[in-house]
Amino acid sequence: MLNRWNPFEMSNGAVALGPLMAKEFDQLFRELSVRQGNSRELVPPADIFETAEGITLQVDLPGHDAKAIEVKVENDTLIIKSERKVAERPEKDSARRLERSFGVYARSFVVPRTVDASRVEARYENGVLTLTLPRREESRPRVVEVKVNG
Repeated sequence: MLNRWNPFEMSNGAVALGPLMAKEFDQLFRELSVRQGNSRELVPPADIFETAEGITLQVDLPGHDAKAIEVKVENDTLIIKSERKVAERPEKDSARRLERSFGVYARSFVVPRTVDASRVEARYENGVLTLTLPRREESRPRVVEVKVNG
């Protein structure tokens, strides 16, 4: 006889809010958080680094065609858009589990006024889109020499 396992039920029949439930909820919220306003668009994860020279954005886009990745700056918004297409499988192939996400990925960021949006550079390597947003010359930190009289 097979017993069905319920991760939310303890051996005495009480409902548990333990680590198993937390893990299940964490997974659920992670899946929900990858959707943006348009339910068909997925939001790729991004890392943002700031240096004296500017801002570097790294966006995970594994399996995307580099030529199909669209990067544009409109007013003060940087927009990234790409589509990951479903790989064709033989008809007789019977998928047992499909976990990878396919569809349109989109992400937008507000560009600070300190960035020169006309000089944004993009590079796609090993599934990671790296954007370099250089600072405007006038917004770069300057070292001022202090003269001492005496």
